[in-house]
Amino acid sequence: MSGATGHTAAAEQQGGPPAAVRRGVRGHPWLTLLTLSVGAMMVSLDGTIVTVAQPAMQADLGASLTGIQWVTNGYLLAVAALLIAAGRLGDRYGHRTVFLIGAAGFTATSVAIGASGSLGWVIGLRVLQGVFGALMQPATLGLLRTAFPAEKLNMPIAVRSAVIAASTAAGPVVGGLLVEHAAWSWVFFLNVPLGALALVLGVVVLRDARAEQGRSGRLDLLGMAVLGGALCLFVGGLATVADRGRPDARTTALLAAALLLGAFFTWWERRADDPLVPPRIFRSVRFTVGVLTMLAMSFVMFGAPFVLIFYLQNVLGLSPADSGIRVLGLTLLMIVGAPPAAMWISRSGPRAPVVAGLLVTATAMCALSRLDAQSGTLQTTLCFFLLGLGFSPVMVGATKLVIGSAPVELSGVAGGMQQTSMQVGGSLGTAVAGALVAAHTASALPGRLAAEGVVLGPGALDEAVRKVSVGLAPEAGAVDAAQAALTRIGQTVFLEGMQQALLATAAVAALGAVAGLFAGRGRAAPPGSGEGHDR
Repeated sequence: MSGATGHTAAAEQQGGPPAAVRRGVRGHPWLTLLTLSVGAMMVSLDGTIVTVAQPAMQADLGASLTGIQWVTNGYLLAVAALLIAAGRLGDRYGHRTVFLIGAAGFTATSVAIGASGSLGWVIGLRVLQGVFGALMQPATLGLLRTAFPAEKLNMPIAVRSAVIAASTAAGPVVGGLLVEHAAWSWVFFLNVPLGALALVLGVVVLRDARAEQGRSGRLDLLGMAVLGGALCLFVGGLATVADRGRPDARTTALLAAALLLGAFFTWWERRADDPLVPPRIFRSVRFTVGVLTMLAMSFVMFGAPFVLIFYLQNVLGLSPADSGIRVLGLTLLMIVGAPPAAMWISRSGPRAPVVAGLLVTATAMCALSRLDAQSGTLQTTLCFFLLGLGFSPVMVGATKLVIGSAPVELSGVAGGMQQTSMQVGGSLGTAVAGALVAAHTASALPGRLAAEGVVLGPGALDEAVRKVSVGLAPEAGAVDAAQAALTRIGQTVFLEGMQQALLATAAVAALGAVAGLFAGRGRAAPPGSGEGHDR
């Protein structure tokens, strides 16, 4: 009896559920994974399904292009600002409680958005939906961290990654069908059955995981506000680059303000009695490497498609459906590659898989940079297969480094850091890739046109630059020969800019691989033996 009690206490101390609880429904590790996968599916599906519905929303609500962009930007900014704070709330008040609040709020706001008849209400409710989405995401990783021992986290993380990849890929297909055969509101109503299932399973299955029981210190409200503001300004500043194709005075002001707030946040966290992000979490080199490699992978994962979608549709002339088929290999490899990656990490530790994955990713980006207007289906599909092969071990391994290397009592903060690094890396990748293409177009196109004897007025030249930067051919408004020359020059300039952008993402992946070398050999130490320190 004493041995069983000691085993149970040890399990609780190490962040896993007690042995007695594991035998029942409440706190069962794999049922917990199922529940959290439903929640992750709802949030991931929402991320891509709404994008497909935006043209129909714009027409139905009479919105401008800038206005409809805030349907997405408002959501993303709310998520970015609150992820780490949401993880800290889970550490203090229970990840199960925070997850259920997030799932209930996400579902309710989905219904309200679908029933809204004005753009203002849709944007406001999307911001609120982002708040609830931010509550859910770190909680899923925090609950996984406490449901499974650290040495057995690889497969649950792989399953979660596969679910996210499948849901993200299904979003455009499901969204297109709903918009075509029903209405844009149904892309939000779809969250109702998923949210209801997540709530029912959450109430029945999830075991409350609260790492800070008995803590009486005050929440770091100032730290939450400052960090949230800094992240919001940072992502917002990068969004202006992606929207306009180049940085401007507004971009500089937003990024400078974000830098100042970030510096103040760092200063404050070293002096706060109960900091939002305790500096000691970065004492683990593995944790820091996990954050850096996640940043590198997200930079490529979001930055490359931002440019390649223009290539597929505007240069190759593919329909959205055909474009999806070309990149299907990327999604399939991320889905089927995650479990083998988890087994590899279990045997060798995360360093070798993460480094190898990032090197394969860099190789895939170099191959994609060689695509041209005559590239066929086989060539592009093989490139995307190679990219998916690289992403899988990085997604699982980097997540394991972040979650498994953090102390159990900071599992929510670690989950928030993992999600925030993905958000920031994706925003950086999108902004940098778009800016490189736009900058090359603006500098190279006028000279190429002049060399060919094509003369455009100042207004027409600006319009030509805007079109070429997204792979479209500018209109000559004259004879067919001039139009043919514009099309040829425009494609050449865009492909050169795309090559620069994709090679930049390859360089970032290679730098991530260098960072991965510092993860240390072997597997992370189990949670009872100095978790958070390097072996």
